[in-house]
Amino acid sequence: MHKITPCPNCGGNQLYKSPPVKSGGGSGPESLPQLGGIFHSARFEVVVCRDCGLTRFFASQDARSKLPSATKWRPV
Repeated sequence: MHKITPCPNCGGNQLYKSPPVKSGGGSGPESLPQLGGIFHSARFEVVVCRDCGLTRFFASQDARSKLPSATKWRPV
């Protein structure tokens, strides 16, 4: 995972990370389209700053490895 401290918004060090969560499915939108498998959504971890509330999503390594071949994603 990337360096997550300090918070890029407020400089705080009270950051909390979730366990890996699905990026979509069910009745919700797919947040990481084409980066999961045939029968499962890609996963990411969520990091929240306790001080300012900034919330960041970090895609899993498996999801990131599929970016170059995914047609719904473009380099910036």
